[in-house]
Amino acid sequence: MPNPTAAMLVIGDEILSGRTRDANMHHLAGKLTEHGIGLKEVRVVSDDAPAIEAAVKELSSRFDHVFTSGGIGPTHDDITADCIARAFGDHIDIRDDARDLLAAHYAAKEQDFNEARQRMARIPDRATLIDNPVSAAPGFTLGNVHVMAGVPSVFKAMVDSVLPGLTGGAPLQSRSIRIERGEGEIAGPLGKLAADYADLGFGSYPFIEHGQFGANVVIRGTDAARLDAAARALFQLFPEAK
Repeated sequence: MPNPTAAMLVIGDEILSGRTRDANMHHLAGKLTEHGIGLKEVRVVSDDAPAIEAAVKELSSRFDHVFTSGGIGPTHDDITADCIARAFGDHIDIRDDARDLLAAHYAAKEQDFNEARQRMARIPDRATLIDNPVSAAPGFTLGNVHVMAGVPSVFKAMVDSVLPGLTGGAPLQSRSIRIERGEGEIAGPLGKLAADYADLGFGSYPFIEHGQFGANVVIRGTDAARLDAAARALFQLFPEAK
């Protein structure tokens, strides 16, 4: 049985403008790999409601899980929660459970639980909350979409909250082999080997080092024995590989 699949939707003008470098994709990809869920697509959209809703609908129909990051804070441009609710045809408003979490958090810090902060308690009716041990403001899961903050420390904490409840498959493993030959030279034999081991994934990543062309060949799969066999076959083709 194939492993479950996932997509990530990164939301925010600051990403597309180049002002902020996204770090969450790298973290999520590693965590999903460990959990046996294959990250198949990552999409970035602006703070535009129709674009967010369309992307959520499409991705949630194609993949087992969708993880979003960004746009669930207290400011006017934090529109993700409302967009997710509309995409699933759900009502959204301040929910008692989320409000109680936030009220307790700000009371403990002796800070005002003002109207802006109360916006972070807007949760769709059918959603379940995602725990946020960093800043209390919860994410939520609606259908197969997991809605999370964009701040990396909070995003990481939310991923840790969600993953234990998801059914994964066999963890994806890999073997990386360095070949100091240009891709044009190794492409033919490598393509044949990939066809012989069609149950595995083969990637070739070229480099130039000290004027020398080469490639790092990465073999991925869930069966360690098959990976080792494919690696041995690759070494037979290119004995100088390492």
